[in-house]
Amino acid sequence: MLYKTSGVCSQAIEFEITEDNKVHNVNFIGGCSGNTQGVARLVEGMDANEAIRRLEGIKCGRKPTSCPDQLSIALKNALA
Repeated sequence: MLYKTSGVCSQAIEFEITEDNKVHNVNFIGGCSGNTQGVARLVEGMDANEAIRRLEGIKCGRKPTSCPDQLSIALKNALA
């Protein structure tokens, strides 16, 4: 799946969700490389709903969203 982000430095997020709702192969396009790699590794193999629960609502400075929050939105859209 490819999700076009909004309000953050990264332009998009690529990821997969398996039939058993596990998150795999998360790749942020753009953004802060170290942070986005860290988030991607932390959610690898995690249940999508658990990842959403943990990442939803995280803000980046004064921005109303963040790369982790955008991933939670992407996962919600994919599950819908």
